Amino acid sequence: MKVTLSFEESASSDVSIMVDALRASSTITVALDKFKRVIPCFTLEEALKIKETNGGVVAGERMGKQVEGFDLGNSPTAINDLETWKDTLILTTSNGTRILENMHSQVLIGSLINAKAVAKESIGIAKEHIDVVMAGVKGNFAIEDYLASGEILYWISQCLDECEISEYAKTAILASRDYESLKDSFINSRTAKRLIELGYENDVDFCCLKNITENVAVYENNQLNLIND
Repeated sequence: MKVTLSFEESASSDVSIMVDALRASSTITVALDKFKRVIPCFTLEEALKIKETNGGVVAGERMGKQVEGFDLGNSPTAINDLETWKDTLILTTSNGTRILENMHSQVLIGSLINAKAVAKESIGIAKEHIDVVMAGVKGNFAIEDYLASGEILYWISQCLDECEISEYAKTAILASRDYESLKDSFINSRTAKRLIELGYENDVDFCCLKNITENVAVYENNQLNLIND
């Protein structure tokens, strides 16, 4: 099995794992405890149109801030606290949902909170190539995505008997092994500092947690569902 690490665009036509650690991947992952599906949207207008047509809870952010008029921001902790009877979350974010638009493979959603689970699921469905794809921030490298990808790649390497891991992927694995250093890097990242300034410190702390859920979202037919549903 070939295992690689990429930025923004996947190098695999087999299986890709999209990682937007702060916060879209974590939001999607925990949302599937509350909702049957998550519909990712690439524009605010599209999100509002889907809500008007199909109903659901609409959530989203631009530059970290909750979009005015939306029910929620891109906040995993707010979704954890949400009580709703609706079965659909409509989500638009600055980075993570944008990356999904250009994927041409089977796509899973990975984060630090489900790293081990998404690694195991990717191995179960891949035939020849797993590519972990960092979303970044507006075209720029994001250290939190790199470190969360390293945790996912570590579990892929541990669960495969034989694999060819790229050197780039190996560096991410090495960088992610010291958990205290990883948390410090998350909290002091450019993205986290902005979120903390906006009052989302709880989200940053939550997204630093490792392997707290077995949820794994798969992107099919323009929506995200639990892979085993």
